[in-house]
Amino acid sequence: MTLDAFGPLLPELIGGSADLAHSNLTLWKGSKDVNTAGAEGNYIYYGVREFGMTAISNGLALHGGFVPYDATFLVFSDYARNAVRMGALIPAQAIHVYTHDSIGLGEDGPTHQPVEHLASLRYIPNNPVWRPCDTVETAIAWKHAIERKLGPSCLIFSRQNLPHQLRSDQQLLDIERGGYVLLDPLNTKIELILIATGSEVGLAMDAARVLDGEGIGVRVVSMPCTQVFDAQPIEWREGVLPSWCRARIAVEAGVSDFWRKYVGLDGAVIGIDRFGASAPAEKLYPYFGITVEKIVEAARTQLRR
Repeated sequence: MTLDAFGPLLPELIGGSADLAHSNLTLWKGSKDVNTAGAEGNYIYYGVREFGMTAISNGLALHGGFVPYDATFLVFSDYARNAVRMGALIPAQAIHVYTHDSIGLGEDGPTHQPVEHLASLRYIPNNPVWRPCDTVETAIAWKHAIERKLGPSCLIFSRQNLPHQLRSDQQLLDIERGGYVLLDPLNTKIELILIATGSEVGLAMDAARVLDGEGIGVRVVSMPCTQVFDAQPIEWREGVLPSWCRARIAVEAGVSDFWRKYVGLDGAVIGIDRFGASAPAEKLYPYFGITVEKIVEAARTQLRR
């Protein structure tokens, strides 16, 4: 949907996928195969060659006149990693689209379920990683990546459908800050902060509603891009994650240690620190304890401390 909106306005966009074009959803209505359309072509079917694809994207960016984007499953970013790192180092404006981003991938099992990959990509300097929670954050992530000229961007998407989150006009503007307040309690003070990304934002919102019913004031922070958030002025970061509120829980279907800098030693992280399993997503999330009930339980524990 985003590409269908941006594509007609940006003839410089040239896309591609490593043999997963239809799964990655990187084809838009104006996509034309370079093999058949010649000079009019704007889409490359790379085959199964993630490193080569990413290196070519770097080359297209350095050539000038193009904004290249490439795509594969997130777990296969391992194969592309050296070229991603080089793109950040050079720097080259390439947009790396990684879909099927967690245990939500389902039955393909642990070999295809990325666990450490989000943290690994975030640790590459000059490489902002966006993990949107819905269509709106997806559009903002694409906008940021297209406008960012000083290096690459990684856009991380789920396989499963995610619920739309309601926002005010100000919240729509705040998404570009990388982390923002999605929900605040109406009638009580803030006692606990839930931080989430991507597919787990919906779980955090549902947990906040349960806790609100118990009279517990919960702030939900959506943090689609930690690097962009970290680059904000201290006033913004303090406004979103006030230092006086130490009861914090981060929720993300990936390795948990990355989130310690946001929740501190007193906080909790609901994540996954082992390899996944082969089963439908709706069974895996309860199996690994990434559920509304587990978030609520962790919140009660935090508030008892």
